[in-house]
Amino acid sequence: MKLGYYPGCSLKGTSIEYKESVKAVCKAFDIELVEIPDWNCCGATAAHNLNKELSLSLPARILALAEREGLTDIVVPCAACYNRLSVVQYELNEHKDLRNRVIEIIEMPYKGTSTVLNVVQLIQKYMVDKLQYKLVKPFNYKAACYYGCLLVRPHNVLNFDRVENPQSMDDIIRQIGGTPIDWEYKVECCGAGMSVSRTDLVAKLSGKIIKDADDRGAECFIVACPMCHSNLDMRRPDINKYLDKNVDSPVLYIIQAIGLAVGLSEKELGLQRHFVPVNLPERPKSIETFDPFLATQSKGE
Repeated sequence: MKLGYYPGCSLKGTSIEYKESVKAVCKAFDIELVEIPDWNCCGATAAHNLNKELSLSLPARILALAEREGLTDIVVPCAACYNRLSVVQYELNEHKDLRNRVIEIIEMPYKGTSTVLNVVQLIQKYMVDKLQYKLVKPFNYKAACYYGCLLVRPHNVLNFDRVENPQSMDDIIRQIGGTPIDWEYKVECCGAGMSVSRTDLVAKLSGKIIKDADDRGAECFIVACPMCHSNLDMRRPDINKYLDKNVDSPVLYIIQAIGLAVGLSEKELGLQRHFVPVNLPERPKSIETFDPFLATQSKGE
């Protein structure tokens, strides 16, 4: 099976372990990722703060390139990139005059026919049904599933999960044997793009996230965004200083948790690249007695 793939800037640089884990897990599920040729930056935060047409044209060109290659489903692991591509697709589909102007700027045909998938949607659409055959080592940990602010908002555009209490990653963690905690900060902002310019604010915002999860017994954090991962992982020394305590719970991408559950090595998943060591305790659990689908029926919602 072939799917389009847009890595974005982060997966080619600061979040290379995300790229490694996405590719490794897709290979384990017989999915071939076809990288969009000649892709460009989506514009992320900067473009739509500075120039409306630029903020539309950058993601539109990516989508137009995917259409030219005949890629109908595009996997976009970065939550910020997923947000920008989805928002632009929505706006251009809603406003014909705007779409015509953008087509003129990018000098390429654009129809808006591709489906943009974040990494959670990738798992839901192409992996969940195969988990019962692939699972070899249940992810038997208490996890704080952290969605951040870009993965589920704006709801009227993304139409992905709940805005205040999303459950998609929680469900996946249950299906691979884990226990998602009930907590208050799963969609609060971590500081996002201020990771370099205002580390003091990142420490404060991310510190509240870390503290709430730690107070509720979380053994690890599960994320689907490289910026969230960077702030919760790389900025942990600043966070711990702000909290005046040492919290050493590791931060994993949801795809890395899937990878561990299906038997991939830490190196294949890039876990050695994390700043907070991924030292999860060994917990033997008989795979014969674990049914990932029965696990989803006992959510207590």
